[in-house]
This record gives sequence, structure tokens and C-alpha cells, in this order.
Amino acid sequence: MRHAELGPAFVHLPDLARRDLGGAVVAANDELFAARENLVLPHPAVARTEFGHKGKEYDGWETRRRRTAGHDWAIVRLGAPGIVAGVVVDTAFFTGNYPAQASVEGAAVEGHPSVEELTRADWQPLVPLSDLAGDTANPFPVDSDRRVTHVRLSIHPDGGVARLRVHGTVVPDPRLLDAGPVDLAALENGGRVTGVSNAHYGSPLQLIGRGLARSMGEGWENARRRGPGNDWVDVALACEGVVTLAELDTSYFLGNAPGTASLTGRTADGAEVELLPRTRLQPDTRHRFVLGGTTGVSAVRLDVFPDGGMARLRLWGRPTAAGRAALGRRWFDALPDVQALEVLGTLGVDPSEAGRLVGARPLGADVPAALRPLLGA
Repeated sequence: MRHAELGPAFVHLPDLARRDLGGAVVAANDELFAARENLVLPHPAVARTEFGHKGKEYDGWETRRRRTAGHDWAIVRLGAPGIVAGVVVDTAFFTGNYPAQASVEGAAVEGHPSVEELTRADWQPLVPLSDLAGDTANPFPVDSDRRVTHVRLSIHPDGGVARLRVHGTVVPDPRLLDAGPVDLAALENGGRVTGVSNAHYGSPLQLIGRGLARSMGEGWENARRRGPGNDWVDVALACEGVVTLAELDTSYFLGNAPGTASLTGRTADGAEVELLPRTRLQPDTRHRFVLGGTTGVSAVRLDVFPDGGMARLRLWGRPTAAGRAALGRRWFDALPDVQALEVLGTLGVDPSEAGRLVGARPLGADVPAALRPLLGA
């Protein structure tokens, strides 16, 4: 299997480690032949034919031939912390120099840890030591319900890996969403694409990615529609919230932007709410619309008429009280024990009481007073 997209269902979830989502390789014990940073580049690895002073160039991470006991490793900070559903260790174009085996661990650390602090983190197994094939996107499902901020790839004993893909579900830190209006649709905040009519030219996940698109290829584009109807994308918000500003960005879409578009919200009980009526769009334009809605919605459908491409969709607003509470519960329940204890410590919770609360998860309907700040109460 050369391409991860031909593999199991988890590869259709976002890659939490991608550089364009904010992922980075923060440390590696060796990178003599090829730089560690290549592991999280968003584009597939490419074949290299040139030779440098250290040998053949590879689009990946490659360590020297090990002459002592041990193994090589690299630590990746996820661009968006979350629950890992599966990992792909892609050895593309490494044929006689790929590792024989690999394993992956995860850790959850508060704040912005140093490399030294990460080496002392509570690393838990995600993928056990497993055989690898060369020039192959090796997929490994992960059975975990814990949120991680970093992963550590260990290769045994040495060799080269082109890309590391860490597919999963974003679980945002709700404390960051308390600071002010946020993009409730953003992937890094926990937004999810749950349905799309057509994605022939570009993935709808790019609609809710970080930053501005740099080309038409970094947006969502469907095929030319030859029949009735229109194209659409469904987005589940980070949590139930009131959307007050929408951005429909057609940057770089010149002869293939939609003629018009609309936004429809969906409440927790399934009722539909008009957020933006069908409105004319211009090519290559960042459209911004102030919305007058006051109803909390948990999902939004973008309809484009009749078809066409869009670079980004932003839905700015604030969580409702119910949405913020649900987000806080999900986050706290998913924290590994060590981080959960650390979070409670910052709230001044007695260590013995903190241990009891962590052991009693998942949270029930009756939330102890000590945990209410985490739920926005």
C-alpha cells in the first residue's frame, strides 16, 4: 500500500501532527542524513535523486547506521491536541534503509514544555513495537480515549521514515476558548467536517484549516455541476455556540467561485436556523458578514450555488453555557491522569481530593464545586 488514503477509516480523520496545523518535530536524537522536520510536512514525500556531502538526499527523517545498542527517536508536538485514532509510519522511497520496527507513544503536558521536560513526561504506549515495510505507508490503529499533546516515534534500530501521520479527533482546551470570540468551526478548536456533497478537487477539511490559503489548491473545490441542485459542506462546531460573524473566503478562486452561498445552523434538537440568507459572492474575495443570530447552534451547513470553490470558512462566536459545559466535560474526561491532577492542582484542589475526582471520571450530572471552573460555571 503506497498511499495512506487507501487504508483504514482512521486515515480520513485530520492529521493532528501536520506542519500546516501547527505540528512540529521538537527533538530527535539523530538526523545525520535527513532532517527531522520533514516528518510532518503536509505534502506526500517525493523521490530525490541528488547526492550531497552526506550521501543520497531523502525527503524524510534519516538517522546514521547505529553501531551501538539502542534505538532512534523523534518527538512531535501536535498542532492540535486530541485523541489519536491511528498512526501512519510512511517509509516512502526508503527501500534498503528503513527501520525494521517502530513504536509510538503519547504524552499530555501543560503549557509549552522544553525538550528536557518532555523527556521526563509520562509517556504512554499508542502503537506497540511493530514491524515495518519499506516504501510503504504503514498504518496502525490506536485504541485510546486519552487526549495527548505530543507523540514520540521510536525506530528500531535506525533508518529513515518519510512522514509520520497522527490521525485523530481534536479535543481543544476549553480554557483557551474563554478568552473571547473564537472561530467555532476551526479544526484546531475542535470543528469537524461531517458531510460534503462533492470534493473532487480539494478536501473540505482545508476550509477549516489554519491561516490563509496560499493557492486554489489549499481550499475546497467540487466538480462542475451538470445537473440540478447545489453543493454543500456540513460542519460540526467545536461546541454549541452563537455565531456572530461569518467569513466566506473565495481567495484564489477566480473563474470557479460560487455565484451565491448561504449558511444554515442546526440546534442541538435538530431544528434549522437561517444564519446567512442566500447571498451573492465575488471571486477572489474575503467576504465578512455580521450575523444577527442569538440562537445557539451546534452545526452549520454551507450551501454554494450551484457549485464552485472556497478557500476558508470562519464562524466566529461564543459558546453557549451548555456548549461550554459539554466541552469542558469532554476535555477533562479525556485528560491522562497525570495532566488531570496537574490541572486540578492549578485550581488549588487538595491532592487527595484531586485523586478522588480523577479516579471518578467520567463526570456525572452532579459536578463537584471544585470542577465547575473547568466547565465555565
